[in-house]
Amino acid sequence: MLAALENGVKGGKWFSLIDKVMRPETLEIAWQKVARNKGAAGVDGQSVERFAKRADTYLLELREALAMGSYQPQPVKRVEIPKGPGKTRPLGIPAVKDRIVQTALKLVVEPIFEKDFLASSYGFRPGRGCKDALREVDELIKGGYTHVVDADLKSYFDTIPHERLLALVEERISDGRILEMIRNYLEQEVVDDLKHWTPVAGTPQGAVISPLLANLYLHPLDQRMKAKGYRMVRYADDFVVMCTSPQAARSALAEVCVWVEENSLSLNTDKTHVGDCLVEGQGFEFLGYRFEAGKRWVRKKSFKALRDRIRSKTRRTQGESLVRIIENVNPVLRGWFGYFKHANPYVFKTVDGFVRRRLRAVLRKQKKRPGFGHCRADHKRWPNAFFAAHDLFTMTEAHVLACRSRC
Repeated sequence: MLAALENGVKGGKWFSLIDKVMRPETLEIAWQKVARNKGAAGVDGQSVERFAKRADTYLLELREALAMGSYQPQPVKRVEIPKGPGKTRPLGIPAVKDRIVQTALKLVVEPIFEKDFLASSYGFRPGRGCKDALREVDELIKGGYTHVVDADLKSYFDTIPHERLLALVEERISDGRILEMIRNYLEQEVVDDLKHWTPVAGTPQGAVISPLLANLYLHPLDQRMKAKGYRMVRYADDFVVMCTSPQAARSALAEVCVWVEENSLSLNTDKTHVGDCLVEGQGFEFLGYRFEAGKRWVRKKSFKALRDRIRSKTRRTQGESLVRIIENVNPVLRGWFGYFKHANPYVFKTVDGFVRRRLRAVLRKQKKRPGFGHCRADHKRWPNAFFAAHDLFTMTEAHVLACRSRC
């Protein structure tokens, strides 16, 4: 894509990009991506399924609106989604048509910024992900970078200053139509039941373009820390700075604090700290893991989230057969193990035991017997081999097989 845009670049800035956004093939690719992601309807009530029935017509209408300059994004529907016990976080749901245009816009402008982004940034980038970031952290710890700055930006996505962000966009893009589109997305009206307002800061969480813009705003921090010789690993707004001494770590934190203040952001002081991750009690959490005492653990919040999902699929009163319950539970267990397989293996035994106890409680209920499957008699009646015969996925066995395959 970047090579195709080179004709419109002068002095490091890209011109005439809107024609690439509204090309039929770009909009078609964007629509296919939106269709695969599915998602809820926006304020207009149009679902992905409903759009699909007249996709060709709607895509033509979008192209014509973009060509005539009459396209305007609709308000964003705001909903609250669960975030831990008793907590929620806001999520914006753009209309399907707006998701398509945002995706087309992202397809065109992302390669321009990707060319500049540093290797220390892993979040929401093509061909990079959580596992790559965790691998980098592992290698740095093994290389002696054990003194870690664990920084937490306070409400980052909601507090990014619009004008500063747009200035960064303008350093690479000079197409006025593109800049206007990005500004319109940042200033999209938000609708929450009967309330509505226009945001004055932040990028709407849930918008297709938001992760790219969020990475762009933190790119100067990546550059600053690299220029100072620090080893920072960042996944979106979650980042750690790996150092070889406590003095270096404290200096790194000071650099972060200066940059954050200069750029109208703030750190969550309760969640930002410096410590030696080889020392018990001084570890840090990153992307679902806790690094402490020279080991990788599953952080408590991630473990609790798994237990809650298992509970929801193994309710004693749901009236499903054991075979059906195991079919529903196994994908969750496989996916969780696939991500956390490098954690201390003790957790796998704990998870396996918890799942079997839940299943024994279901079997007791089906036989109209009180209890929760904890007693020794239940273990004899339904031993581990019984569940293995019913193809229950067990993390302990999966971990043994994974270790053998690495040998």
